[in-house]
Amino acid sequence: MVTERWPFFWKRKQTKMKKDFFNFLKNYGVIGMAIAVIIGGKLNELVTSLVNDLLMPLILQPILAKAGLSDIRLLQFNGIFYGKLLGSCIDFLIVAFLIFLFVKKIMKEEIAQKK
Repeated sequence: MVTERWPFFWKRKQTKMKKDFFNFLKNYGVIGMAIAVIIGGKLNELVTSLVNDLLMPLILQPILAKAGLSDIRLLQFNGIFYGKLLGSCIDFLIVAFLIFLFVKKIMKEEIAQKK
């Protein structure tokens, strides 16, 4: 008799737990944050590829030719890879600028909605 009621009890408990979980996700914006993290990660990959594969070779090709290097990542002095550091700095500046533009647009829309 106890075994017959157990699945019903478990199903009811699971349904309440499921509702509580979905309410938590809705109330605290967890889904929106997860989407933002995923999009941010892909944006970072895109900008890194843009910097490493397009900007760095175009901008620094004359300097690399004079230094006798084929890749900016090989630029080093005393074991310090300045090419990697320079690429990471450019990557950071582009991502920071894009985030700045995005936040500026959102803040402008929020101010317009309040009026």
